[in-house]
Amino acid sequence: MQEKLFIKEIKYDKTKLEDINKYPYNINVLKNFTRLKITSPVTFLIGENGTGKSTLIEAIAIACGLNPEGGTGNFLFSTKNTHSELYKYLTINKIGVPETKFFLRAESFYNVASEIVRLKEEDDFHTIYESYGGNLHECSHGESFIKLVQNRFSKNGLYILDEPEAALSPSRQMTLLALINNLVNQGSQFIIATHSPILIAYNKGKIIDLDNNFKETPYEDTEIYKVYKMFLDRYDRMQEYLFND
Repeated sequence: MQEKLFIKEIKYDKTKLEDINKYPYNINVLKNFTRLKITSPVTFLIGENGTGKSTLIEAIAIACGLNPEGGTGNFLFSTKNTHSELYKYLTINKIGVPETKFFLRAESFYNVASEIVRLKEEDDFHTIYESYGGNLHECSHGESFIKLVQNRFSKNGLYILDEPEAALSPSRQMTLLALINNLVNQGSQFIIATHSPILIAYNKGKIIDLDNNFKETPYEDTEIYKVYKMFLDRYDRMQEYLFND
C-alpha cells in the first residue's frame, strides 16, 4: 500500500482582505480559520448546511488549478461565473505533482458531462470522450458519477469532491467507498465535503468538523453519525416527536 499526500497544508491569509465583513469572507467557516494541516490521504470536511463547506472546497479546487464548475485542470468551460475570489487568499502547500486531478461538485456535474460530449462533437476529441466512459448523459446521475470515477480517476491522483453522495444510493455510496480505497492504495489523495455517514466511516480518513473550528473528530462523535443513529434506532419515536412539535 502506497499512501501519498500531494496537499500537506492549506493556509488562509486574512491580512490581505480589504473587507472581512464582505461575502464570502464573512461566512461561518472562515471566521476562525487560518490553516488546516492534512495528515491523511482522505480528508472529510463536514458541517451543517450554510456553514460554507462548498465555498471553501471550491476555493481549494481553484487554488489547485481546477475549473470552478468541475473537471480537470484542462477544463476551461464556464456556464455561469458564480465562484468567489476566496481562492486568491489560500496558499496550498504541496508535495510533488499528481499525475491527474479532478474537481467534482454535484450541482454542476451535468455541465461537466455536457462539456465532454461537446469536446467530442465539436473538437473531435474522441480520446477524451472515451476516457470518461462515453456519453455520461446516457446514464442516470448516480451511474454516470460511478462511471466517471471508474474510468477517469486513476493512480497518483488528487481528487476534490463536493457532496458526491448527492447522486448516490446507499449501496452506490459503498461502491464509491471501495473505489476510493483502491485509489488510495495506488497513491491518490481525496478532499471531500460530505454529509454521508457511509463515506465518513472510511477507516483511513480524517474527519474535520467545520462547525467546531476545524477540529478532527472521531466518527461516532460527529453530528452526522449521531443524528442518523438516533433516527434509525427509533424512527417511530422520532417521527412522533417531529410531527407533534
